[in-house]
Amino acid sequence: MASWTQPQPEQGGYMPVYEPGPSAPYAQVERNYPPQYGNGDVKSPYEGDRFKPRKRVNDPIFLILFVAVFAGFCVLSGIAISEWINEGGLGGGLGSGSTGTGVTLNYHTVYLLLLVTAAGLLLATIYLMLTRAFTRMIMHFTLILSILLNIGICVYYWITKYYSGAIIFTIIAIFSILSYWGYRSRIPLASLLLQVIMDVSKHHPSVYFVSFAALIIQAGLSVWFTFTAIATYAKWTPGNPTCGSGSSCSSGKVAGLIFFETFAYLWTSQVIGNVALATLAGGPYGCWYYFGPREQGQMPRHPTTSAFARASTFSLGSIAFGSLIVTLLDILRLLFQALRNNADQEGNPVGAILACCAECFVACIEGMVQYFNRYAYIEIALYGKPYIEAAKDTWRLFTDRGIDALVNDQLVGMTLAWGAYAVGMLSSLFAYLYLRYTHPSYNADGQYTAPVIFFAFVIGAQCLMTLSSAIEAGVSTIFVGLGEDPQVLAYRAPELFGLIASIYPQVVQGVPRV
Repeated sequence: MASWTQPQPEQGGYMPVYEPGPSAPYAQVERNYPPQYGNGDVKSPYEGDRFKPRKRVNDPIFLILFVAVFAGFCVLSGIAISEWINEGGLGGGLGSGSTGTGVTLNYHTVYLLLLVTAAGLLLATIYLMLTRAFTRMIMHFTLILSILLNIGICVYYWITKYYSGAIIFTIIAIFSILSYWGYRSRIPLASLLLQVIMDVSKHHPSVYFVSFAALIIQAGLSVWFTFTAIATYAKWTPGNPTCGSGSSCSSGKVAGLIFFETFAYLWTSQVIGNVALATLAGGPYGCWYYFGPREQGQMPRHPTTSAFARASTFSLGSIAFGSLIVTLLDILRLLFQALRNNADQEGNPVGAILACCAECFVACIEGMVQYFNRYAYIEIALYGKPYIEAAKDTWRLFTDRGIDALVNDQLVGMTLAWGAYAVGMLSSLFAYLYLRYTHPSYNADGQYTAPVIFFAFVIGAQCLMTLSSAIEAGVSTIFVGLGEDPQVLAYRAPELFGLIASIYPQVVQGVPRV
């Protein structure tokens, strides 16, 4: 179990040392870094407007654009869903006795997705508990599982003669095998990082409150988007009963509206998750790093509330700016995916290979931007910077500290990502069994089984991804604090600092702020 110990006062008294939970013995460091705020080498927690940024709205153009897009989605959704309901698009209830009509998806599916969300929450909580108890074992398992999955996909694509995907995944499989030993050597440090953050979270219930709140909002948004898309198809697709006799229905109109709805959904989803990340980084995690445990009275009052207020008002435009970049890359990746599928159907292997390569390239860029943005949002949360300024400081942090040290952060993310995949698969299995044993009328021929299972997988995976984002926010916040004030971590978690210092001595020297 983790413990909070009160050391003997030195030089006016200093804050308690956090000692992480059970792990193999690591090199201890001498506690020569008491946080002498106001003098000595250690900076004040409020240095550089940290935790007390100037009250100004950053990146207002992107804030206005985001609000306009979300408002447009709300109006479009209201029109489509209201008319769809009036035409009998909903009906049914919970269980096998109230499946509604055979028109289309209805309340039966709403209840199903709500049950999937509940199951996803339960499974995500269990996975996090197991990860805390068996951290290293699960990290080894997920690392090996990632390699086996890459090899399995590669072999499957070669067998099915899907050569474009086979070539790409062959390269990925070879790279993952070669990277195994490097990743494996980093597991002790990554597991200790994960244990420290999970133990800090245990002492700050607001971490899980923010995570669950974001999760509920994300799940509600997913269900809302699902039914908005269904209602849009039903209302404006030519030949549907709800289309009517007017000339406003067309396939092009449906495609355009679905594109806008998807764009609005992805952008809003990104913003919700990143507001939660900024709230946690600027609240419990950042305050623990710079002020120590709240029991000592050094931490500001209501740090989570203050961080959320900053993230959802003055910094919302900056968060929307960074989220828009990822959303555009996500849309571009989906377009290349559609081109690849179309080329496959037309028997054009060259076009399929080119589209697949473009899709993988965009996906890699998207992953790097998401990873980079996480640190930029932490800078925004701590200092209230505009997005461009935060991005510049993040890049300076990366180049000065070295990307290699941050691989440990990525290893933690890989562990949690595999958990999200497992929870998503179990949630989709639950949805399949529910459909099979309740026999809803709208799914008599099984035509809705695939989309319902797909959305169940997305919701289940999103459950753990949202919860794990809280853990990843803590890991990344430690790296940001380590880059700016490494001696503080030597005092907060000496075991962790000692291991980092022994492996990455350049990381614990501190980045000079210009």
